[in-house]
Amino acid sequence: MDALITAAARALAAGDPLGALNRVALRDDAPALALRGTAMAQLGDLPRAKALLRAAARAFGPREALARARCVLAEAEIALVSRDLRWPTRALEAARIALETHGDRTNAAHARNLQARRLLLIGRLDEAERVLDGLDPSLFPPPLRAAHELVVAGIAVRRLHTAAARTALARATQAARQARIPALVAEAEDAARVLAAPAARRIAHDGERLLRLDEVEALLGSDALVVDACRQVVGDAHAKVPLSSRPVLFALARALGQSWPGDVPRDALVALVFRSRYADASHHARLRVEIGRLRALLRDVAQVRATRRGFELLPLQAHSVVVLARPVEERHGGVLALLADGESWSSSALALALGTSQRNVQRALDVLAAEGKVQPVGRGRARRWMTPPLSGFATTLLLPPPPSEG
Repeated sequence: MDALITAAARALAAGDPLGALNRVALRDDAPALALRGTAMAQLGDLPRAKALLRAAARAFGPREALARARCVLAEAEIALVSRDLRWPTRALEAARIALETHGDRTNAAHARNLQARRLLLIGRLDEAERVLDGLDPSLFPPPLRAAHELVVAGIAVRRLHTAAARTALARATQAARQARIPALVAEAEDAARVLAAPAARRIAHDGERLLRLDEVEALLGSDALVVDACRQVVGDAHAKVPLSSRPVLFALARALGQSWPGDVPRDALVALVFRSRYADASHHARLRVEIGRLRALLRDVAQVRATRRGFELLPLQAHSVVVLARPVEERHGGVLALLADGESWSSSALALALGTSQRNVQRALDVLAAEGKVQPVGRGRARRWMTPPLSGFATTLLLPPPPSEG
């Protein structure tokens, strides 16, 4: 490898893309194309970076499998940053295997980090942990160690393991500072701020207050029966009842939880569940059916008892009932939570991350755009959506629950 290529590679490793371009900007050989593509990615020109990396992969000869695998790895990272979640994962896995076969352990570990980050974005936490299993971050160079710890912290935050998340973020920040890459330091510090931001609202008979993530974790492990409106779950420290697929039943459970230790009138429940201002005999009959279904599902954690004017919720083992709600009630909170990372997302990527149809996501985006909460960038198939972050709030609990956790 000639001196200019070596110098450009060192500049990129130090986070100096302009210095790298100064050395290889006029060259069109395969190594120079690869370095130019990586430099353009660091500068934010992702379409140009992708084109250069693909040209580099084609330019490398059939015996240069390692170089081609590194180009694929760089393209996969661009796809992740641009939230192209449908980028072919098989190509990244093939590149990872090639890197390991040729002894490039560092880039092979980076490939695993990218795989885990994609799985984290779409809520597949168990799979993300399996991808990272067996990696020893102490052997990584500082930039890769910081990226690894950010993924570990992201998984811990989604699982509400705040102590583990705080430890991982401290390691990520330390590694990022050792790497002396300002963008990486900023990413680690921004992630650490999530732990100090309000993440949910506690609603109980004694009033409302905002909670941090560690306070949410403590509440879910306490002796209270929690009606979790963030993840559509009702339960105490001993048992959880998921109701995300039963919106009517969860609406009833939340109404009963917010009124504890009192009851809720039948007409109020009819108005809430059936959107009817006038309750007749048929409405009350339907309400009894839904209450019976809710009673059967909650039998291990609470009783739903009829009173003279309505119904009340009685926890079996818990000493109190608390409703855990989003810090900002928003009909399309999941979409806003994903867009709050500051990246531009396609509607197809949002649908994949939220586990819903692209048509439903597009409807939500149209509503949010009309309200001025999101804005499109580009046209047609290249259209992406962006929004400023929800200032002052952690958006973790706005996301849908991980599929593995029901």
